[in-house]
Amino acid sequence: MNTDAARAAILAQIRARQGRPDALHASEMADVQADIDRHVRGPQPRLGDDLPAVFTTQAQALQTSVTRVPRLADAPQAVAAYLDAHALPRHGVAWQTLGQLPWEQAGLTLELRPPRDADQLGITGCFCAVAETGSLLLTSSPATPASTHLLPETHVAIVPAARIVASLEDAYALLRRELGELPRALSTVSGPSRTGDIEQTIVLGAHGPYRVHVVLVDAA
Repeated sequence: MNTDAARAAILAQIRARQGRPDALHASEMADVQADIDRHVRGPQPRLGDDLPAVFTTQAQALQTSVTRVPRLADAPQAVAAYLDAHALPRHGVAWQTLGQLPWEQAGLTLELRPPRDADQLGITGCFCAVAETGSLLLTSSPATPASTHLLPETHVAIVPAARIVASLEDAYALLRRELGELPRALSTVSGPSRTGDIEQTIVLGAHGPYRVHVVLVDAA
């Protein structure tokens, strides 16, 4: 089904009930486009200059654990330490963009492919992270499949401190500036998957990972 045509038909019916023309006038379309292009922001919180610290506090409030390392090359050892501390397997899958890191030296066995049903660990990077909400933004591509952070029970994200922005508005401005258009899939990860559908009891891992861990890298 062509959703553009369906949406246009619904809007035309609404305008007809209001006694308006079936379509917007050119001047109305220009006003709408101008408003979209302005990207007007609402009130912004004052978060201070230490965005990594704010992100860490907010992420931990969402039950995302955080480890901080000085260099990107230190990330594999930090991942191994996290897995050992939680008695988790040292094997899983990772994004192709992380293939250059010394995983084997840290005792990890990773395959650079999308996950399958049996894979319990998925390691990703991120497009950016949001200090205000403690969230990760991940964009999909053939080398960075969305399934890596959705299917395995454990999601570990490697996050450069330089890619932490203050707010979601900043994240979308960065997307427009660097990508020009949205990817096929854009995911916002705010802690482990959870639901309270059954008797208002929070259950983790209902629709995704049971646990999310961030390795925050000071100098990528």
